[in-house]
Amino acid sequence: MPTPLADPSNPDLGLLYAINGLAKSSPAWLDSLVSWIGEYGILLGLAALGLTGWLQARRRPDAPVAVAGLLWAPLAVAVAELANLPIAAIVHRPRPFVDHTGLDVLVEGKEGTYSFVSDHSTMSMGIAVALFLVNRRLGWIAGGLALLQGFCRMYMGVHYPTDVIGGFALATAVVLLLAPIAMAVLVPLCHALARTPAAPLIRAKGSGGNGGGGSGRSGGNRPGGGRRRRAARPAPAGEKPHESDLAA
Repeated sequence: MPTPLADPSNPDLGLLYAINGLAKSSPAWLDSLVSWIGEYGILLGLAALGLTGWLQARRRPDAPVAVAGLLWAPLAVAVAELANLPIAAIVHRPRPFVDHTGLDVLVEGKEGTYSFVSDHSTMSMGIAVALFLVNRRLGWIAGGLALLQGFCRMYMGVHYPTDVIGGFALATAVVLLLAPIAMAVLVPLCHALARTPAAPLIRAKGSGGNGGGGSGRSGGNRPGGGRRRRAARPAPAGEKPHESDLAA
């Protein structure tokens, strides 16, 4: 039987009512906007960040390693979603509006689905953690979007706070614990692809490294048929060398 009011001794339910209560006092256009953002918008934004990360990774000296890390992001999300299937079946937690009245539910069609853990929160945090391992700046942005995703799911009345936290924890565990195994496969794969016609997907033209076409300016051929080689110039004092965020 649905519970009419939030139990003050249950912080999970109390926080849900507090956040979802914002929807009741907000204009309809804002509720519609938050619903779209929480259902589709943040996932599209994370996809755009992933594309940006790929474009930047192709220009790094360690491009095959960086691209391998980005490939792990969608794969990790898929693994986390598969892991959530038995978890959802075991916990068997209905949506909050099924057991509790007084919630303003902003999306339809969720009645027959499980609440724990939140798929949207799992996907968003999985992308954020994997992206952080490759590109710290984009990872922080993605992490902020993941937190916003969790807020939106509660605002929409379709998840408890613990559903969101559970999704974050599941995604983080999958990304970090399985990353060494995944990278052991993906890094050699990307190195191999960098030596094939698919190399532009791994390394941008003119980015240097093995198999690239040079660095744009060749310096010209010398009369003797050889090319003039320049010794590597040491980095100025105080300048940090390029650091790889992801170990091979």
